[in-house]
Amino acid sequence: MPQTTLTHRTPATPRVPERTRPRVSLLAVVAALMGAVLVLSVIHLGQGTAAVTLSDLWQLITGGATDQATAVVTASRVPRLAAGILVGVALGVAGAVMQSVSRNILASPDTLAVNAGAHLAVVAVAAFGLPLPLFGAVGVAFAGGLAAAALVLLLSGMGAAGTVRLVLAGSAIALAFSALTTTLLLLFAQETRGLYAWQAGSLGQSGIDKFLLLGPLAGVVILILLLTSRSLDLLTLGDDQASMLGVNVRRTQVIAIALTVLLAATAVTMAGPIGFIGLAAPALVRLAAAAVPGLHKHAAMIPVSALTGVVLVLGADVVLRALVGAQTAVEVPTGVVTTLFGAVFLVLLAQRLRTAGPVREPRRISMARPLSRGRVVLTILVIAILTVVTTLAGVLLGDTKLLLGDLVNWATGQAGPIVSNVMDTRLPRVGAALLAGASLALAGTTVQAVTRNPLAEPAILGVSGGAGLGAIAVITFVPLGGFWLISAGAGLGAAVTAAVVFGLALRGGLQTDRLILIGFGVSAAATAGITLLIVLTDPWNEAKALTWLSGSTYGRSLQHLVPMVVALLLTAPIIANAHRTHDLLALDDDTPRLLGIPVPKARAILIVCVVVLTGSAVAGIGVIGFVGLVAPHAARALIGHRHKLALPTAMLLGALLVCLADLLGRTVIAPSQLPAGLLTAILGAPYFIYLLYRSRRNT
Repeated sequence: MPQTTLTHRTPATPRVPERTRPRVSLLAVVAALMGAVLVLSVIHLGQGTAAVTLSDLWQLITGGATDQATAVVTASRVPRLAAGILVGVALGVAGAVMQSVSRNILASPDTLAVNAGAHLAVVAVAAFGLPLPLFGAVGVAFAGGLAAAALVLLLSGMGAAGTVRLVLAGSAIALAFSALTTTLLLLFAQETRGLYAWQAGSLGQSGIDKFLLLGPLAGVVILILLLTSRSLDLLTLGDDQASMLGVNVRRTQVIAIALTVLLAATAVTMAGPIGFIGLAAPALVRLAAAAVPGLHKHAAMIPVSALTGVVLVLGADVVLRALVGAQTAVEVPTGVVTTLFGAVFLVLLAQRLRTAGPVREPRRISMARPLSRGRVVLTILVIAILTVVTTLAGVLLGDTKLLLGDLVNWATGQAGPIVSNVMDTRLPRVGAALLAGASLALAGTTVQAVTRNPLAEPAILGVSGGAGLGAIAVITFVPLGGFWLISAGAGLGAAVTAAVVFGLALRGGLQTDRLILIGFGVSAAATAGITLLIVLTDPWNEAKALTWLSGSTYGRSLQHLVPMVVALLLTAPIIANAHRTHDLLALDDDTPRLLGIPVPKARAILIVCVVVLTGSAVAGIGVIGFVGLVAPHAARALIGHRHKLALPTAMLLGALLVCLADLLGRTVIAPSQLPAGLLTAILGAPYFIYLLYRSRRNT
């Protein structure tokens, strides 16, 4: 897979001639950032539910403040301010060093899934009731974050395989970990109460004790990184040059990643996983390095990134409390604001993306020889039989078990009321799972061909997130709204999101790498919006939204199947008729154009089909992950790359996967149930990890 870079000035990039590059003093930059931190700190201390004026703050400093003002500031305001400073410093430094080690401007605790791994570890400890002291919690978060970061860096070649690959690997691993986290939140709702809002990151503190314990730990880690700044400088030149200059590359990388994950774990323990600060703060510093002599050196970059992180965190918290009020801001996680800001920043950063060539899938990703016609037919037949068997099992098994004779009696109208009631509720669930799986698999196969990226799926374009935001908005503001209104909200959200993503990606020409990064940013913004809606409206009963967002077939009826049936009837013939276009688009832009295919028009038509299929699936059963990614890969591995055969095979596999996930979710822990989307993520994640590893090896 060709490497992608961003048009920013890294230390390894030749510098612009002095006469053409504006120069800003490094000292002036540091002074400006420190001034901004001071101003924001004063404003931050003055915000809250109790009135504390600037005069009160000054009297507090000089020792003349009233007891009430002193109590308010010391018990509530100072701990929140201290948490913001510590989180900003930790994430800013962690992101800066992660980007240097991976030589990738998009590396951060978010894109390396550190936050997701740390969150999973913390929730798991809470779910199983393991009492831990504070440093024990840091150790748990560190272990989870380190495992996630190691996995992502391993699968992305230490980030050197390109920005898009790093983002895809990190987002997919984060999705899998988030599925496990959500499973624990649903199964252990009492033990993990309040952790849903916490997962977005909140600066609210009950005292200064956490800061007094975690602050020195973060300080020691940053001091060690500063002492190794020269090795980090040399590391940006490349492995070979760094080795020639006496740097032990692997040891330096391992130590740096371990220390940065420890910083991220400290921030997570302090305030929860606050998103995108570790990406935006050091990226801004690197973009400014072209105009500030000496800023590219880590001795300067690390402290400047720390200050920038503090400015972003405190600025987000100040803006949040100014917009929604101090009382409401207590319930709204600060991480929601930082995620929205980070999503906008990522989209703007994607506009600067240039590629060294199209990101495409190796045509021989499957190690098997071309299959004969008989074997292809046999393979498809076996998949079809497995799908039918799983469908029958889904209809027969559940809290009430049925026999084949019951099905015959029901089909002939001779069944009793018990069997009839079971069939009336279970059959639509199985049908919804089959239709949603087929729709997402068809959409995923099309997306991978259109974007020429084997790791893409509908969710990466932000369509699933937009549909989820639209549906949750209807559920929140129109609680008595019926299914069709929720479906309309999901469809509108999917359409608006797709329009935004493709509208931004088309500026300057449609590049698949830019499209994927913009989709990732918009998807993150949609997720933050969903969290904001849930926390503001019903923070103590998030199970209903969590279940729907996790892709549940519970409570489905025949009317829920109508949108998916209509979407498949409208789009499947168009996509099937364009199977040759799929084959050509998966190669490059020039080949289909030379053969007379209007590439922009063909892409637009196929993407509209993807939006319709994804929106209908989300409206039908909620958000389902990994199906649109795993099913197309499995189909190509089984019957080859020709879309004439891959499209129907992927649809069968998608239907099989979601139906199996729904069956397991209803029976494994009966009478309790798990949403099908969580099971698809848990089942699909290992296969996706294998795909990432194999494609990295082939690259």
